[in-house]
Amino acid sequence: MTEYDIAIVAGDGIGPEVTKEAMKVVDLAAEVFGFSLKKTVYPFGSEHYLATKEIFPDAAFSEVQQMNAIYLGAIGDPRLPVGLIEFGIIAKMRFELDLYINLRPIKLYATELCPLKGKGLDDVDMVIIRENTEGAYAGMHGFVHKNSIDEVATQTMVYTRRGVERAVRYAFDLCRARDKARTVTLIDKANAIRAHDIWTRTFSEVAAEYPDIKTEHAYIDAACMWMVKNPEWFDVAVTPNLFGDIITDLGAMVQGGMGIAASGNIHPGKVSLFEPIHGSAPKHAGKNVASPVAGILAGSMMLDYLGEKTAAAAIESAVVDLLQSGRIKGVGTGVHPTSEVGDLVAAELRTMETRV
Repeated sequence: MTEYDIAIVAGDGIGPEVTKEAMKVVDLAAEVFGFSLKKTVYPFGSEHYLATKEIFPDAAFSEVQQMNAIYLGAIGDPRLPVGLIEFGIIAKMRFELDLYINLRPIKLYATELCPLKGKGLDDVDMVIIRENTEGAYAGMHGFVHKNSIDEVATQTMVYTRRGVERAVRYAFDLCRARDKARTVTLIDKANAIRAHDIWTRTFSEVAAEYPDIKTEHAYIDAACMWMVKNPEWFDVAVTPNLFGDIITDLGAMVQGGMGIAASGNIHPGKVSLFEPIHGSAPKHAGKNVASPVAGILAGSMMLDYLGEKTAAAAIESAVVDLLQSGRIKGVGTGVHPTSEVGDLVAAELRTMETRV
């Protein structure tokens, strides 16, 4: 039986209760589909920091580097300085593990979840590839004359040929594997941010190696407009870090909200991280009201990455069946108790056992 080493950082706010339900489903999938998970739970997050002043010690980080995957619940706490825990945990893993792909499926699972008039299941089925280690988030910033009337703040967008090309190439390979509309769209702002010419040129050169894949281009402002007006136009899109951060949240709303959106932070072939994209929502913590659907789907993405594709597809199918049948009536806070949703998905997954 194949065993996978998994690091779990449940994090802050609703993170632990969402993670509990996701692991309930993932553990059952392992039982049903014949593999095992060796899970190591780490306490890191805001509460841990407040108690110990420790964010992510080197010894633990070295352990995580040797694992197959990482599952993150959610992090963030208003009692701490903005960015302290985020940069110490999620950004640390993204940059130091070189998780250069942020993989964001945007898929409508039930028509009533979509806020767009007249759009159905066939209209919202895309994947956004966000370059995850460069751009405006590379960390090159500074201040002059801080806290004075003459203060100047700068932040440099950084793009490398290597960084751009590997993201673009991943998008083309994924598009070919998806085998749907077979179209990759580049989303940038090269008309105003001239450094984005490196994206335009690299995209064109890589595209020449994929003659079976069609290409499109959209500036980020137009892409946001078209995602709302005609989401069916998108198959696979690739975009710089900052724009990807923004447009994937828009995509989450199109597919039904943050409560259903999951993501992967990936370095192909190496330890990678999976998480729901919602925040820690401290005001809802401990109340058993947060939807764990996004967390469960993040678990599905993790299993898919590990090669357990049948199990991953079964989890996704269980969620789809429950949403489309109305047994799960939505993915907002308070629609169902957190634990009830986990139980429902687990029970639905259990019915698939006889089909294995």
